Amino acid sequence: MTTYFFNLVSLLGGLALFLFGMGTMGKALERQAGGKLQTILAKMSSTVFRGFLLGMAVTAVIQSSSATTVMVVGFVNSGIMTLQQAVGVIMGSNIGTTVTAWLLSLIGLEGNSFIVSLFKPTTLAPMIGTVGIVLYMFTKSEKKQGVGTIMLGFLTLMIGMDIMGDSMAFLENEAWFAQLMISFSNPLIGILFGALLTAIIQSSSASIGILQGLCVTGVVTYGSAIPIILGQNIGTCITALVGSIGANRNARRTAIVHLLFNVVGVVIFVIVFYGLSLVVDWKFLNDSASAWGIAVIHTCFNVCATFILMPLNGLLVKLAYLFIPQKETPQKTELLDPRLLATPAVACQRAHEIAAQMATDSGEAIRLAIGLTKEFDEKIMLQVRELENRTDHYEDALGTYLVQLSAKNLSISDNRLLNTILYTLSDIERIGDHALSIAKAAQEMRDKQINFSDQAKAELEVLEQAVTGAVNSAVAAYQSFDLDQAIEVEPQEQVVDSLVREIKARHVRRLRDGLCSVEYGFVLEDLLTACKRTADHCSNIAVEILQVSEGKLEAHEYLYALKSGALHESAAFSERFASYKAKYSFPEEA
Repeated sequence: MTTYFFNLVSLLGGLALFLFGMGTMGKALERQAGGKLQTILAKMSSTVFRGFLLGMAVTAVIQSSSATTVMVVGFVNSGIMTLQQAVGVIMGSNIGTTVTAWLLSLIGLEGNSFIVSLFKPTTLAPMIGTVGIVLYMFTKSEKKQGVGTIMLGFLTLMIGMDIMGDSMAFLENEAWFAQLMISFSNPLIGILFGALLTAIIQSSSASIGILQGLCVTGVVTYGSAIPIILGQNIGTCITALVGSIGANRNARRTAIVHLLFNVVGVVIFVIVFYGLSLVVDWKFLNDSASAWGIAVIHTCFNVCATFILMPLNGLLVKLAYLFIPQKETPQKTELLDPRLLATPAVACQRAHEIAAQMATDSGEAIRLAIGLTKEFDEKIMLQVRELENRTDHYEDALGTYLVQLSAKNLSISDNRLLNTILYTLSDIERIGDHALSIAKAAQEMRDKQINFSDQAKAELEVLEQAVTGAVNSAVAAYQSFDLDQAIEVEPQEQVVDSLVREIKARHVRRLRDGLCSVEYGFVLEDLLTACKRTADHCSNIAVEILQVSEGKLEAHEYLYALKSGALHESAAFSERFASYKAKYSFPEEA
């Protein structure tokens, strides 16, 4: 009884280390890959075959088909990816996840040669762990520390596997365990057990690892291992199915396609393999399974299933539509899907995409509103209102999402990205507000039949060009955090300020000379205020990109140092200011 107790404790401890190591390694790999995962999956999976290759590559990198599939469900729910694109990625993820089994098969290496001994886990894992701890503790580079975390995760994973193997060795002489393994030779029982085990721990890689660990007992035969492996492929679908709850119909269909792919693959394999067993004597089924053999079977099944079902991808989609029929009402896409929060780097990238779209909409609103001051159009006015409402919606959605994301374990670069978005959201939204203010001023000009003098029109034209230039530079900088574009904004903002002051001075002189009325001055003031504040918000956005996101000076300190000549960029700033001052110059007063 005592032996059983201590072996059970060791088994549970080994399993804990194994799962922790796998989780640590997977999360570290995700962080290293960063937001590129979204770009790769969403923008480069144009065909089923390309999606298959990308799904395989991404899953091999992050070591989790469940994480890839949940990510894909989130992409489909957000409208980033179509259902057809998702099919190929799902197929590829099933093969990519087999990499873990091959890594774990190292526990079965036998031989005493130097090369074999070098790659045995008892030698390889400590070597990798030693390098990992050096990178993790004694380097300052985030990337090197991330690589060190991956290595330490691998070490922990292998130690867990070794402890599990040692703690389960006693089962070799246990009759009840031998009987249990024999019962799994029944395909139905074995498949159900494999599916249940994987559904509980929500990782096919982990359940395959446990099966490989059991191989040390010598009691696990290929006859009992094959059904369990088949079941594990079905059980891994539970993560995506649970993740699709509450998603739109296409996202739920994506999870159904994942399930159908694995279920149909298992059914075909069972019919063919066990059907042939009626006429073919599969002698290897009675042999003791090895960790290497488990990896081979796992890979062969997924490769064969993909080879058979890839040409039938359209049929899988049609079956998914049978389970979840199409409705006449258009389905709603989730702007920022909370499922992506499970992969913080991807969630950060998605948040930046939405913020960049928000900035683009604000810039378009300004362009349209300025056009209204020349020729008013009710349809354009409605477009400006719609764009302003959309930026308000984006701000609300992003604010909530970023607060949730800030609680996640983010890399330094992702944390800077998140902070930059948070600090600039209100500036982007206010640009949309000022666009509406300009549009309303244009509407007032139309309603009151206010018509500025030719001189005033020419001055406003110059100012509006300068404001548009500043907005365009800020939006371009924000879309890709382009520092070259960002440094162009502040000198343009300074030019806008000087133009506003000059227009006010000229307007006062025209009032004094009786060439303009006070009523015109109220509308002019509204236009000037909106233009000046728009440029101010563009400056705030650019400064945030240049400084705060890099962890340097606070925004106001940076601007003071820049204008006072305390920064080395000050000379270049003066040159840019002079260039824009010459570009946006008023005609001489009559």
